Amino acid sequence: MGVAVQPMMQAIAATAWGGPQVLQLVEVPMPSLLPGDVLVRVEAAGVNPTDWKSRATGGRGFWRDPAILGFDIAGVVEAVADGSHLFSPGDRVFGMPRFPLPAEGYAQYAAAPARQLARIPAGLTFSEAASLPLSGLTALQALEEAGKLVPGQSVLVCAAGGGVGRLAVQIAVALGAVVTACARAERLGDAAIAGAAVVEAADDGTPARPSRHDVVIDPFGGERTAALLDWCAPGATLVSLIPRTNPAVQAAASTRGIVLRRVVVEPSGVGMQRIAEWVEKGHLRPRVSLALPLVDAAQAHRAGERGGLDGKIVLQPWHRSRGETAEGMAP
Repeated sequence: MGVAVQPMMQAIAATAWGGPQVLQLVEVPMPSLLPGDVLVRVEAAGVNPTDWKSRATGGRGFWRDPAILGFDIAGVVEAVADGSHLFSPGDRVFGMPRFPLPAEGYAQYAAAPARQLARIPAGLTFSEAASLPLSGLTALQALEEAGKLVPGQSVLVCAAGGGVGRLAVQIAVALGAVVTACARAERLGDAAIAGAAVVEAADDGTPARPSRHDVVIDPFGGERTAALLDWCAPGATLVSLIPRTNPAVQAAASTRGIVLRRVVVEPSGVGMQRIAEWVEKGHLRPRVSLALPLVDAAQAHRAGERGGLDGKIVLQPWHRSRGETAEGMAP
């Protein structure tokens, strides 16, 4: 009997840790499926700061060889592992599977646990869908799980024009909070449209005028976390998106009766389904500022590291099939 030939695919991998030039096109075996997995034909992969930070240093070190980056994926189910019944071939899905392990989304195909994905809402492009998982789940888990947000509470979202901040404002409004968004003046448009009060940021990104809130979302860490204690009402919760403990800030928060929590995002198919429902209802509006072919991943990383983009960066693979357009919608 002949030996079966394992199918191959193309991907972008970090051939070393360093600058964007280490991202190279490679040919690797197609991913195999574990029980409960689906095989996703990747139609768009979100680009996040954790991507270029990992590329520069190796990050947490959860990498196979070669190191295929990419945590956000959107695409079409190609195959389903035996015993899994959530999705069928042809379903359009998106998510952030396996985090903090990489989803290996910078590739033509990715294997993902079905229960960490959700169906893409009708009318949402693959690029828009790929911009949502990591940022959306971070915002949701920061507000609802770490912040214990309940309707009617006051929320301050700093860096409200960024990837997480923009979605945090929209999710907090959808959850019934009274929301104040802080960012540079030119980055506050989406927050105002969502129904948030807006306040311009000072040079350090914190609000330029004082106010008190039940939940404060801190994307900064360091000394600015301590500064944000002044924007917390008595008994408030300050949620840091930076997963590092600062004992001095923790002590200062405790002295003032403020709960300081950190959040590390986790994959969640249930969370992705809620995000999909908010998109369908018009509560969440993704913003993609730059879409590039997957082979231009180095260019995408350079653009992300330069900053200044008003929206997410996504990568689109080079294969197009079954009558789909570049945005993954039927023409």
